[in-house]
Amino acid sequence: MATTVERHTSPSAPPTVPAPALTPVDRVSGVMFGLIMALTFTGSLSVATADRNEVRGMLIGALGCNIAWGLVDAVMYLLATLTERRRNLTILREVKHPPDPGRAHDLIVESLPPVIASAMEAEDVEIIRSRLTRIAEPRATLTGGDFRTALGVFLMVFLATLPVALPFAVLHEAHRALRISNAIALVMLFLGGYYLGRHGGTHAWRTGLATLGIGVVLVWATIALGG
Repeated sequence: MATTVERHTSPSAPPTVPAPALTPVDRVSGVMFGLIMALTFTGSLSVATADRNEVRGMLIGALGCNIAWGLVDAVMYLLATLTERRRNLTILREVKHPPDPGRAHDLIVESLPPVIASAMEAEDVEIIRSRLTRIAEPRATLTGGDFRTALGVFLMVFLATLPVALPFAVLHEAHRALRISNAIALVMLFLGGYYLGRHGGTHAWRTGLATLGIGVVLVWATIALGG
């Protein structure tokens, strides 16, 4: 994830690096991942023969699985953020003290998104290089903001379980609970795709329906493979 550096009036104070904000794609992906994991549990329940103990076991399994995967995603987010931050610091140091002038330009161009890099002239890259040489090196460490964002990653995966599992917790009839749970899951899958479609500037309804279909296939494949 790209990070930005805040300006400070004191040249001796290392700039702080704000926590990378989760993109809309990150948010929807986290929710959909948790949703699909929950559906693998509810979809494997035999409502024709299920009793309250089996339903209770399914709920515990679904919640426990998403808690575990939420923790994994949160830790991986922190590792990825720290790695990216250290990589950015390494690039900054190489830009400031390159083995040859062309190397600094290459590093800057490689760090830019391809569309932006293709529009850059040599003079533009040199302006960026000149400004980078004058900024202080940021601290390549994790901050409190990073841990708050990681908590958000965990909550997205975990909380996606609740709407799907809730009908089983409040209804005694497993068959009816499954129908309501599936309806909630289908709506959530569609809304996730619809949101991505609007964010990407494409047909939101088509993206929503496509995401719904892909989600159903993924759930089916996960259950079939024993997930």
